[in-house]
Amino acid sequence: MGKVNRFISYMSFRKFTADYLFNGYHIISDSVLITTEHGMVVDIVPREDAGNDIQIFEGILVPGLINCHCHIELSHLKNIIPPHTGLIDFLVSVVKKRGFEDDIIQQAIIGAEAEMYNNGIVAVGDICNTLDAIKVKSKSKIFWRSFIEVLNFTDEKAENRMEYYTNILYQHQNQLTPGNRNALSPHAPYTISPKTFQLINLATKNQIISIHNQEHSAEDELYKTGGGEFLNFLKTFGMDHSPYPVTGKSSIQSYLPYFTNGQTIFLVHNTFTSEDDIIFATEYAHNKDLTLVYCLCINANKYIEDIAPPIELFVNNNCHLVLGTDSYSSNWQLNIVKEIEALLNTSYFINMPFIEALETVLKWATMNGARALQLDDVLGSFEKGKQPGVVLIENIGERNFNSKRIL
Repeated sequence: MGKVNRFISYMSFRKFTADYLFNGYHIISDSVLITTEHGMVVDIVPREDAGNDIQIFEGILVPGLINCHCHIELSHLKNIIPPHTGLIDFLVSVVKKRGFEDDIIQQAIIGAEAEMYNNGIVAVGDICNTLDAIKVKSKSKIFWRSFIEVLNFTDEKAENRMEYYTNILYQHQNQLTPGNRNALSPHAPYTISPKTFQLINLATKNQIISIHNQEHSAEDELYKTGGGEFLNFLKTFGMDHSPYPVTGKSSIQSYLPYFTNGQTIFLVHNTFTSEDDIIFATEYAHNKDLTLVYCLCINANKYIEDIAPPIELFVNNNCHLVLGTDSYSSNWQLNIVKEIEALLNTSYFINMPFIEALETVLKWATMNGARALQLDDVLGSFEKGKQPGVVLIENIGERNFNSKRIL
Protein backbone atom coordinates (compact mmCIF):
# COMPACT_ATOMS: atom_id res chain seq x y z
CA MET A 1 0.00 0.00 0.00
CA GLY A 2 2.92 2.34 0.64
CA LYS A 3 2.82 5.23 3.03
CA VAL A 4 -0.61 5.97 4.44
CA ASN A 5 -0.13 9.74 4.71
CA ARG A 6 -0.98 10.28 1.05
CA PHE A 7 -4.54 9.07 1.71
CA ILE A 8 -5.27 11.12 4.81
CA SER A 9 -6.69 14.03 2.83
CA TYR A 10 -9.74 12.11 1.70
CA MET A 11 -10.10 9.05 3.91
CA SER A 12 -10.32 8.65 7.69
CA PHE A 13 -8.28 5.85 9.21
CA ARG A 14 -7.78 4.29 12.57
CA LYS A 15 -4.28 3.03 13.33
CA PHE A 16 -3.29 0.54 16.00
CA THR A 17 -0.02 -0.89 17.18
CA ALA A 18 1.25 -2.84 20.19
CA ASP A 19 4.27 -4.85 21.28
CA TYR A 20 3.09 -7.54 18.89
CA LEU A 21 0.40 -7.97 16.27
CA PHE A 22 -1.12 -11.32 15.30
CA ASN A 23 -2.60 -11.15 11.81
CA GLY A 24 -4.51 -14.44 11.95
CA TYR A 25 -1.52 -16.50 10.82
CA HIS A 26 1.69 -15.10 12.33
CA ILE A 27 2.91 -12.84 15.13
CA ILE A 28 4.74 -9.77 13.84
CA SER A 29 6.26 -6.69 15.44
CA ASP A 30 7.00 -3.07 14.51
CA SER A 31 3.81 -3.00 12.45
CA VAL A 32 0.66 -0.91 12.41
CA LEU A 33 -2.86 -2.14 11.68
CA ILE A 34 -4.89 0.34 9.65
CA THR A 35 -8.67 0.15 9.48
CA THR A 36 -11.57 2.33 8.47
CA GLU A 37 -13.58 4.03 11.20
CA HIS A 38 -15.92 1.03 11.18
CA GLY A 39 -13.16 -1.52 11.50
CA MET A 40 -12.69 -2.76 7.96
CA VAL A 41 -9.06 -3.72 7.44
CA VAL A 42 -7.16 -1.49 5.03
CA ASP A 43 -3.60 -2.75 5.53
CA ILE A 44 -0.77 -3.66 7.87
CA VAL A 45 2.29 -1.49 7.29
CA PRO A 46 5.73 -1.00 8.85
CA ARG A 47 5.70 1.43 11.75
CA GLU A 48 7.83 3.99 9.88
CA ASP A 49 5.29 4.15 7.03
CA ALA A 50 2.18 4.61 9.17
CA GLY A 51 2.32 8.35 9.80
CA ASN A 52 0.86 9.95 12.92
CA ASP A 53 -2.17 9.46 15.16
CA ILE A 54 -1.36 5.86 16.02
CA GLN A 55 -3.01 4.29 19.06
CA ILE A 56 -0.29 2.46 20.98
CA PHE A 57 -1.00 -0.44 23.36
CA GLU A 58 0.98 -2.82 25.55
CA GLY A 59 0.38 -6.45 24.70
CA ILE A 60 -0.68 -8.11 21.47
CA LEU A 61 -3.41 -7.05 19.04
CA VAL A 62 -5.40 -9.91 17.51
CA PRO A 63 -8.51 -10.35 15.34
CA GLY A 64 -11.78 -10.93 17.15
CA LEU A 65 -11.88 -14.26 18.99
CA ILE A 66 -14.08 -17.20 17.97
CA ASN A 67 -15.89 -19.25 20.62
CA CYS A 68 -16.84 -22.48 18.86
CA HIS A 69 -18.68 -24.09 21.77
CA CYS A 70 -20.93 -22.43 24.32
CA HIS A 71 -24.32 -22.97 25.99
CA ILE A 72 -25.37 -19.39 26.68
CA GLU A 73 -28.81 -20.49 27.85
CA LEU A 74 -27.14 -22.22 30.83
CA SER A 75 -25.57 -18.98 32.08
CA HIS A 76 -27.87 -18.91 35.12
CA LEU A 77 -26.00 -21.98 36.42
CA LYS A 78 -22.88 -19.95 37.17
CA ASN A 79 -21.44 -21.11 40.52
CA ILE A 80 -24.37 -23.52 41.01
CA ILE A 81 -22.57 -26.79 40.25
CA PRO A 82 -19.26 -27.11 42.13
CA PRO A 83 -16.08 -27.99 40.22
CA HIS A 84 -14.49 -31.43 40.07
CA THR A 85 -17.68 -33.45 40.52
CA GLY A 86 -16.86 -35.71 37.55
CA LEU A 87 -18.88 -35.77 34.35
CA ILE A 88 -21.64 -38.16 35.39
CA ASP A 89 -22.59 -36.22 38.53
CA PHE A 90 -22.21 -32.98 36.60
CA LEU A 91 -24.70 -34.11 33.94
CA VAL A 92 -27.20 -35.20 36.56
CA SER A 93 -26.87 -31.79 38.24
CA VAL A 94 -27.51 -29.95 34.96
CA VAL A 95 -30.67 -32.00 34.39
CA LYS A 96 -31.95 -31.39 37.92
CA LYS A 97 -30.94 -27.73 38.35
CA ARG A 98 -32.05 -26.12 35.09
CA GLY A 99 -35.40 -24.93 36.45
CA PHE A 100 -35.12 -21.20 37.21
CA GLU A 101 -37.51 -18.27 36.81
CA ASP A 102 -37.46 -16.82 33.29
CA ASP A 103 -36.29 -13.39 34.51
CA ILE A 104 -33.22 -14.93 36.14
CA ILE A 105 -32.44 -16.93 32.99
CA GLN A 106 -32.80 -13.87 30.77
CA GLN A 107 -30.64 -11.63 32.93
CA ALA A 108 -27.92 -14.27 33.03
CA ILE A 109 -27.99 -14.60 29.22
CA ILE A 110 -27.80 -10.82 28.82
CA GLY A 111 -24.79 -10.67 31.14
CA ALA A 112 -23.03 -13.56 29.41
CA GLU A 113 -23.49 -12.05 25.94
CA ALA A 114 -22.13 -8.70 27.15
CA GLU A 115 -19.16 -10.38 28.80
CA MET A 116 -18.24 -12.27 25.64
CA TYR A 117 -18.62 -9.18 23.46
CA ASN A 118 -16.54 -6.97 25.74
CA ASN A 119 -13.68 -9.45 26.04
CA GLY A 120 -13.40 -9.73 22.28
CA ILE A 121 -15.50 -12.69 21.14
CA VAL A 122 -17.01 -11.95 17.72
CA ALA A 123 -18.62 -15.29 16.82
CA VAL A 124 -20.09 -18.16 18.85
CA GLY A 125 -21.11 -21.73 18.06
CA ASP A 126 -23.92 -22.04 20.60
CA ILE A 127 -25.81 -25.08 21.82
CA CYS A 128 -29.55 -24.56 22.29
CA ASN A 129 -32.20 -26.74 23.90
CA THR A 130 -34.80 -23.99 24.16
CA LEU A 131 -35.79 -20.58 22.78
CA ASP A 132 -34.38 -18.77 25.82
CA ALA A 133 -31.53 -16.97 24.04
CA ILE A 134 -33.32 -15.86 20.87
CA LYS A 135 -34.17 -12.38 22.16
CA VAL A 136 -30.57 -11.64 23.13
CA LYS A 137 -29.16 -13.10 19.92
CA SER A 138 -31.53 -11.04 17.78
CA LYS A 139 -29.96 -7.84 19.14
CA SER A 140 -26.38 -9.04 19.50
CA LYS A 141 -23.37 -7.73 17.58
CA ILE A 142 -21.87 -11.22 17.78
CA PHE A 143 -22.27 -13.70 14.92
CA TRP A 144 -24.13 -16.81 16.10
CA ARG A 145 -24.24 -20.36 14.80
CA SER A 146 -27.00 -22.01 16.85
CA PHE A 147 -26.85 -25.79 17.19
CA ILE A 148 -30.33 -27.03 18.17
CA GLU A 149 -29.39 -29.92 20.41
CA VAL A 150 -31.32 -33.14 19.95
CA LEU A 151 -31.62 -35.61 22.83
CA ASN A 152 -33.48 -38.90 22.36
CA PHE A 153 -32.61 -42.25 23.90
CA THR A 154 -34.90 -44.67 22.04
CA ASP A 155 -35.80 -45.39 18.44
CA GLU A 156 -39.50 -45.54 19.34
CA LYS A 157 -39.59 -41.82 20.14
CA ALA A 158 -37.17 -40.70 17.42
CA GLU A 159 -39.66 -39.16 14.99
CA ASN A 160 -41.64 -37.35 17.71
CA ARG A 161 -38.50 -35.93 19.29
CA MET A 162 -37.14 -34.83 15.92
CA GLU A 163 -40.41 -33.03 15.25
CA TYR A 164 -40.10 -31.25 18.60
CA TYR A 165 -36.54 -30.07 17.95
CA THR A 166 -37.29 -29.18 14.35
CA ASN A 167 -39.95 -26.80 15.64
CA ILE A 168 -37.32 -25.11 17.84
CA LEU A 169 -35.06 -24.91 14.78
CA TYR A 170 -37.78 -23.26 12.69
CA GLN A 171 -38.39 -20.65 15.38
CA HIS A 172 -34.68 -19.82 15.42
CA GLN A 173 -34.72 -19.50 11.63
CA ASN A 174 -37.79 -17.26 11.68
CA GLN A 175 -36.69 -14.96 14.49
CA LEU A 176 -32.98 -14.53 13.78
CA THR A 177 -31.29 -12.86 10.81
CA PRO A 178 -30.03 -15.07 7.96
CA GLY A 179 -26.44 -14.44 9.08
CA ASN A 180 -27.14 -16.39 12.27
CA ARG A 181 -27.31 -19.88 10.79
CA ASN A 182 -28.92 -22.73 12.69
CA ALA A 183 -28.87 -26.53 12.47
CA LEU A 184 -30.00 -29.61 14.36
CA SER A 185 -27.19 -31.38 16.21
CA PRO A 186 -26.90 -34.53 18.33
CA HIS A 187 -26.12 -33.89 21.97
CA ALA A 188 -23.76 -36.81 22.64
CA PRO A 189 -23.32 -40.52 21.84
CA TYR A 190 -24.89 -41.43 25.19
CA THR A 191 -28.17 -39.57 24.48
CA ILE A 192 -28.90 -40.43 20.82
CA SER A 193 -30.48 -43.65 19.56
CA PRO A 194 -29.48 -45.22 16.22
CA LYS A 195 -32.64 -44.10 14.41
CA THR A 196 -32.25 -40.59 15.80
CA PHE A 197 -28.70 -40.46 14.43
CA GLN A 198 -30.08 -41.55 11.05
CA LEU A 199 -32.75 -38.85 11.06
CA ILE A 200 -30.24 -36.17 12.05
CA ASN A 201 -28.00 -37.27 9.19
CA LEU A 202 -30.87 -36.86 6.72
CA ALA A 203 -31.82 -33.44 8.14
CA THR A 204 -28.34 -31.90 8.08
CA LYS A 205 -26.95 -32.41 4.59
CA ASN A 206 -23.94 -30.11 4.02
CA GLN A 207 -24.58 -28.32 7.32
CA ILE A 208 -22.38 -27.49 10.30
CA ILE A 209 -23.31 -29.65 13.29
CA SER A 210 -21.86 -30.34 16.73
CA ILE A 211 -21.58 -33.29 19.12
CA HIS A 212 -20.02 -33.71 22.57
CA ASN A 213 -17.35 -36.34 21.96
CA GLN A 214 -15.48 -38.64 24.37
CA GLU A 215 -15.61 -36.36 27.37
CA HIS A 216 -15.35 -39.35 29.71
CA SER A 217 -13.86 -42.84 29.40
CA ALA A 218 -17.26 -44.32 30.31
CA GLU A 219 -18.62 -43.14 26.95
CA ASP A 220 -16.43 -45.67 25.16
CA GLU A 221 -17.31 -48.35 27.68
CA LEU A 222 -21.02 -47.83 27.01
CA TYR A 223 -20.49 -48.85 23.38
CA LYS A 224 -17.82 -51.46 23.98
CA THR A 225 -19.64 -53.43 26.70
CA GLY A 226 -23.04 -51.83 27.36
CA GLY A 227 -21.98 -51.06 30.92
CA GLY A 228 -20.04 -48.50 32.90
CA GLU A 229 -20.71 -45.32 34.80
CA PHE A 230 -23.12 -43.88 32.22
CA LEU A 231 -25.73 -46.35 33.44
CA ASN A 232 -26.05 -44.08 36.50
CA PHE A 233 -26.86 -41.15 34.21
CA LEU A 234 -29.39 -43.19 32.23
CA LYS A 235 -31.16 -44.13 35.47
CA THR A 236 -32.04 -40.44 35.84
CA PHE A 237 -34.29 -40.96 32.82
CA GLY A 238 -35.80 -44.22 34.08
CA MET A 239 -33.55 -46.67 32.21
CA ASP A 240 -31.89 -49.58 33.98
CA HIS A 241 -29.76 -50.68 31.02
CA SER A 242 -28.15 -49.13 27.94
CA PRO A 243 -30.52 -48.62 24.98
CA TYR A 244 -27.59 -48.45 22.54
CA PRO A 245 -26.00 -51.20 20.44
CA VAL A 246 -22.92 -52.87 21.85
CA THR A 247 -20.35 -52.54 19.06
CA GLY A 248 -17.13 -53.49 20.83
CA LYS A 249 -15.71 -50.21 19.50
CA SER A 250 -15.13 -46.74 20.92
CA SER A 251 -18.03 -44.31 20.78
CA ILE A 252 -16.72 -42.25 17.86
CA GLN A 253 -16.02 -45.39 15.85
CA SER A 254 -19.59 -46.48 16.62
CA TYR A 255 -21.54 -43.30 15.81
CA LEU A 256 -19.51 -41.47 13.15
CA PRO A 257 -20.60 -43.95 10.40
CA TYR A 258 -24.16 -42.64 10.79
CA PHE A 259 -23.03 -39.45 9.04
CA THR A 260 -22.81 -39.57 5.26
CA ASN A 261 -24.13 -36.23 4.01
CA GLY A 262 -21.17 -33.89 3.70
CA GLN A 263 -21.54 -32.36 7.15
CA THR A 264 -18.94 -30.30 8.97
CA ILE A 265 -18.91 -31.95 12.40
CA PHE A 266 -17.63 -30.18 15.48
CA LEU A 267 -16.27 -32.84 17.86
CA VAL A 268 -16.31 -31.11 21.24
CA HIS A 269 -14.08 -31.88 24.26
CA ASN A 270 -12.32 -35.06 23.01
CA THR A 271 -10.75 -35.55 26.42
CA PHE A 272 -10.45 -39.32 26.01
CA THR A 273 -9.97 -39.55 22.23
CA SER A 274 -7.18 -41.94 21.24
CA GLU A 275 -4.84 -41.86 18.28
CA ASP A 276 -6.64 -44.89 16.83
CA ASP A 277 -9.88 -42.88 17.03
CA ILE A 278 -8.31 -39.90 15.25
CA ILE A 279 -6.89 -42.10 12.49
CA PHE A 280 -10.25 -43.86 12.05
CA ALA A 281 -12.18 -40.57 12.01
CA THR A 282 -9.80 -38.94 9.55
CA GLU A 283 -10.02 -41.83 7.09
CA TYR A 284 -13.79 -42.13 7.41
CA ALA A 285 -14.31 -38.39 6.95
CA HIS A 286 -12.11 -38.39 3.86
CA ASN A 287 -14.02 -41.28 2.29
CA LYS A 288 -17.44 -39.75 3.05
CA ASP A 289 -16.57 -36.11 2.26
CA LEU A 290 -17.09 -34.97 5.85
CA THR A 291 -15.15 -32.16 7.54
CA LEU A 292 -14.08 -32.77 11.14
CA VAL A 293 -13.31 -29.97 13.59
CA TYR A 294 -11.88 -30.76 17.02
CA CYS A 295 -13.02 -28.20 19.59
CA LEU A 296 -11.03 -27.94 22.83
CA CYS A 297 -12.68 -26.53 25.96
CA ILE A 298 -9.84 -27.05 28.38
CA ASN A 299 -11.19 -25.01 31.29
CA ALA A 300 -14.45 -26.97 31.21
CA ASN A 301 -12.43 -30.19 31.26
CA LYS A 302 -10.55 -28.88 34.28
CA TYR A 303 -13.77 -27.69 35.94
CA ILE A 304 -15.54 -31.03 35.58
CA GLU A 305 -12.84 -33.70 35.61
CA ASP A 306 -9.64 -31.73 36.28
CA ILE A 307 -8.03 -33.24 33.18
CA ALA A 308 -6.70 -31.88 29.89
CA PRO A 309 -7.32 -33.31 26.40
CA PRO A 310 -4.44 -35.05 24.57
CA ILE A 311 -3.30 -31.95 22.67
CA GLU A 312 -0.17 -33.53 21.23
CA LEU A 313 -2.20 -36.26 19.49
CA PHE A 314 -4.35 -33.71 17.70
CA VAL A 315 -1.39 -31.57 16.64
CA ASN A 316 0.65 -34.54 15.45
CA ASN A 317 -2.28 -35.81 13.38
CA ASN A 318 -2.92 -32.41 11.76
CA CYS A 319 -6.41 -32.06 13.21
CA HIS A 320 -8.36 -28.85 12.61
CA LEU A 321 -8.38 -27.39 16.12
CA VAL A 322 -10.61 -24.64 17.49
CA LEU A 323 -11.50 -23.38 20.96
CA GLY A 324 -14.64 -23.08 23.05
CA THR A 325 -15.60 -22.00 26.55
CA ASP A 326 -18.50 -24.38 27.18
CA SER A 327 -21.08 -22.88 29.55
CA TYR A 328 -21.17 -21.12 32.89
CA SER A 329 -22.33 -24.39 34.41
CA SER A 330 -18.81 -25.73 33.74
CA ASN A 331 -16.46 -22.76 33.57
CA TRP A 332 -15.33 -19.86 35.71
CA GLN A 333 -15.66 -17.37 32.83
CA LEU A 334 -16.68 -17.13 29.17
CA ASN A 335 -13.39 -15.81 27.87
CA ILE A 336 -11.38 -17.36 25.05
CA VAL A 337 -8.11 -15.77 26.22
CA LYS A 338 -8.44 -17.78 29.44
CA GLU A 339 -8.71 -20.91 27.28
CA ILE A 340 -5.54 -19.80 25.48
CA GLU A 341 -3.80 -19.18 28.79
CA ALA A 342 -4.79 -22.61 30.13
CA LEU A 343 -3.56 -24.35 26.97
CA LEU A 344 -0.22 -22.56 27.10
CA ASN A 345 0.25 -23.86 30.64
CA THR A 346 -0.18 -27.51 29.61
CA SER A 347 2.77 -29.86 29.36
CA TYR A 348 2.63 -29.79 25.56
CA PHE A 349 3.21 -26.03 25.31
CA ILE A 350 5.04 -25.10 28.51
CA ASN A 351 8.52 -25.89 27.18
CA MET A 352 7.91 -24.60 23.67
CA PRO A 353 9.27 -21.14 22.78
CA PHE A 354 6.57 -18.77 24.01
CA ILE A 355 5.95 -16.87 20.77
CA GLU A 356 5.71 -20.13 18.80
CA ALA A 357 3.23 -21.56 21.30
CA LEU A 358 1.18 -18.36 21.44
CA GLU A 359 1.04 -18.11 17.65
CA THR A 360 -0.21 -21.69 17.39
CA VAL A 361 -3.05 -21.28 19.87
CA LEU A 362 -4.04 -17.83 18.61
CA LYS A 363 -4.60 -19.35 15.18
CA TRP A 364 -6.95 -21.91 16.74
CA ALA A 365 -8.80 -19.06 18.46
CA THR A 366 -9.17 -16.86 15.37
CA MET A 367 -8.66 -18.10 11.80
CA ASN A 368 -9.34 -21.77 12.51
CA GLY A 369 -12.56 -20.93 14.31
CA ALA A 370 -13.72 -18.55 11.59
CA ARG A 371 -13.09 -21.18 8.90
CA ALA A 372 -14.85 -23.89 10.89
CA LEU A 373 -17.96 -21.70 11.33
CA GLN A 374 -17.70 -20.62 7.66
CA LEU A 375 -17.26 -16.98 8.62
CA ASP A 376 -13.71 -16.52 7.34
CA ASP A 377 -14.82 -14.18 4.54
CA VAL A 378 -15.41 -11.57 7.27
CA LEU A 379 -13.67 -12.75 10.45
CA GLY A 380 -10.52 -14.50 11.63
CA SER A 381 -7.66 -12.40 10.26
CA PHE A 382 -6.44 -8.89 9.51
CA GLU A 383 -6.79 -9.15 5.74
CA LYS A 384 -7.88 -6.32 3.49
CA GLY A 385 -11.65 -5.99 3.27
CA LYS A 386 -12.42 -8.06 6.37
CA GLN A 387 -14.05 -6.63 9.48
CA PRO A 388 -12.85 -9.06 12.16
CA GLY A 389 -12.80 -6.78 15.20
CA VAL A 390 -9.65 -5.72 17.03
CA VAL A 391 -8.84 -7.22 20.43
CA LEU A 392 -6.02 -6.42 22.84
CA ILE A 393 -4.56 -9.23 24.94
CA GLU A 394 -2.61 -7.89 27.91
CA ASN A 395 -0.19 -9.42 30.43
CA ILE A 396 1.14 -11.94 27.92
CA GLY A 397 4.58 -11.99 29.54
CA GLU A 398 3.09 -13.09 32.86
CA ARG A 399 0.83 -15.71 31.22
CA ASN A 400 -2.07 -14.18 33.11
CA PHE A 401 -4.03 -12.91 30.14
CA ASN A 402 -6.69 -10.26 30.02
CA SER A 403 -8.52 -9.19 26.88
CA LYS A 404 -10.63 -6.26 25.80
CA ARG A 405 -12.27 -5.18 22.60
CA ILE A 406 -10.57 -2.17 20.99
CA LEU A 407 -12.79 -1.98 17.91
